[in-house]
Amino acid sequence: MTRENATEPADSAWDAAGTEEVTSEAELRELMGEPRRHAALKTRTVLHTLDREWLARSPLCLIATSAADGSCDVSPKGDPPGFTAVLDEHTLAIPERPGNKRMDGFRNILSNPRVGLIYLVPGRGDTLRINGSARIVREAPFLDQLVVRGHRPRLALLVRVEEVFFHCSKAFLRSDTWKPESWHPEELPSRAGISKALERVDEPLEVLEEYYGPGYADSLYTTS
Repeated sequence: MTRENATEPADSAWDAAGTEEVTSEAELRELMGEPRRHAALKTRTVLHTLDREWLARSPLCLIATSAADGSCDVSPKGDPPGFTAVLDEHTLAIPERPGNKRMDGFRNILSNPRVGLIYLVPGRGDTLRINGSARIVREAPFLDQLVVRGHRPRLALLVRVEEVFFHCSKAFLRSDTWKPESWHPEELPSRAGISKALERVDEPLEVLEEYYGPGYADSLYTTS
């Protein structure tokens, strides 16, 4: 299908003339081919010992959710390695720490419990992917396992594992993600500068620089 033949006006890059869209799995497979057998069959339904070891060493997880209307969100969750509690071979518990209180992912889960997780380990290109269903829990005995720096979470995400598998490292190898020589954070505006430009435009930059300064890390586990 080409956008040149579409009836909608090409008023943006989204609908630019000459754009060819893939609209079926058959077309997708014709272009990209079929997965190798080991890739197609690597999905598992229960947590293996190796999955548990990975979770015990992972300090960071990305959680994808979507609401009933299809709107989507991906939220990072981070804590000391092993912050996700493995309750049994089918069940995980992820603590919710104080943040901006938008609750984007949690609000999605209230209308659609489906979630997708990616667990990262610094220095490793491969990742652990887990798909399943989630519940928002405000009280349960396992919350005692999620205490960090004396702070017990008010909420946790209880995830029922339905698919689990390891993902290859090609994306991280292509991007040089873990190579410090490829990092150039100084080329971007500071977090305070971004906030001043887009979010808190009426506040002095000096105030924002102090807010996002060294003291910012002092409130990681306290609720305001």
